[in-house]
Amino acid sequence: MSSLPKQTPLPWNRPEYRAFFYQFLVVLTLVAIGWYLLSNTLENLQRQNIATGFAFLGAESAFEIGESLIPYAPTDSYARALLVGSLNTVKTAVIGIVLTVLLGTVMGIARLSKNGLIAGLAAVYVELFRNIPVLLQLFFWYALFHQLPGPRQALEPFSGVFVCSRGFLFPAPRINGPEGLVLLLVPLALLLGWWLCRKNRIYCESHGKNRIHPAFLSLVPVLLVLGANVVAGATWQMDVPALQGFNIRGGGIVTPEFGALLLGLVIYTGTFVAEIVRSGILAVDKGQVEAAKSLGLSNSRILYLIVLPQALRVIIPPLTSQMLNLTKNSTLAVAVGYPDLVSVANTTLNQTGQAIEAISIIMVVYLVFSLVTSLFMNWFNKRAILPS
Repeated sequence: MSSLPKQTPLPWNRPEYRAFFYQFLVVLTLVAIGWYLLSNTLENLQRQNIATGFAFLGAESAFEIGESLIPYAPTDSYARALLVGSLNTVKTAVIGIVLTVLLGTVMGIARLSKNGLIAGLAAVYVELFRNIPVLLQLFFWYALFHQLPGPRQALEPFSGVFVCSRGFLFPAPRINGPEGLVLLLVPLALLLGWWLCRKNRIYCESHGKNRIHPAFLSLVPVLLVLGANVVAGATWQMDVPALQGFNIRGGGIVTPEFGALLLGLVIYTGTFVAEIVRSGILAVDKGQVEAAKSLGLSNSRILYLIVLPQALRVIIPPLTSQMLNLTKNSTLAVAVGYPDLVSVANTTLNQTGQAIEAISIIMVVYLVFSLVTSLFMNWFNKRAILPS
């Protein structure tokens, strides 16, 4: 009995070609839809005589910005104004993430405390602030700041530290000289110090002894910064705030707008981080803790050396999501008058009418923020995974 001849399937029926064909079809469809929406939008804008493009970024902004990390004046361009807003958003996100991780870690550990009072207070914090919308919390802290006394009746808990309706004022160092060069060398010095400490730790782990004492390595960034000051000709002095007339001048300041935004975001997001930390600690096998106790380790060393390193594998992925949520929730800054990117972009939009361009800039900037955060946390997550 002769076997039937084997038939070769048609190209679109072969699995390798079929998968490529459908993927190509989906991509082509998405490109066509995007092109249609873009061309239709441009046609409607042209019909209504609405200018398009980003040429407006070079025009004079002609509006004030209350807080800025870099020098800014109303005569500067819209591009510089948007840069100021972006830097304000970065400041909020970076400081907020650091404080949130610290607060959430402490509260997550406190919820597992054997002391009933500590565990109860941590539970009240989590259940209370997690269930109040973050926008209402921003309004509450903003109103609380404005209930403080005026500058002439400001509270002074410590010498040179003032708390009033203008904000929280404190002594701050001032750089006299080439600030840009010094501020550039500071992060480079810190990065070099971290790299030296890491190399020293690897050497100690492989050779079983210290090559350089860690206390000396911790002084390397400080010595480099001081050397940079000498080379650049910059001098440092402590600027202490003082009451002058009807206002307090000098020093550093945390304005009510920034303080309310930071408190609201940190306290709200910290509740979710606390639960993430608590779940990560509970995921560690109890046998690990019992084995550590049998070796005579204290509870603090068990937590630092045994529990938290293993809990990181569970903590980091959801912690990344909370970091991204805090960054995106910072767009609520416009509700309390803090000049973040969204606030500056809204002012730019109202003055120029470039709605699509302004919104596109906001989307791109926040996309970059989120991708950078995700890339860093993914890198950190890979380093935290224990080898199998």
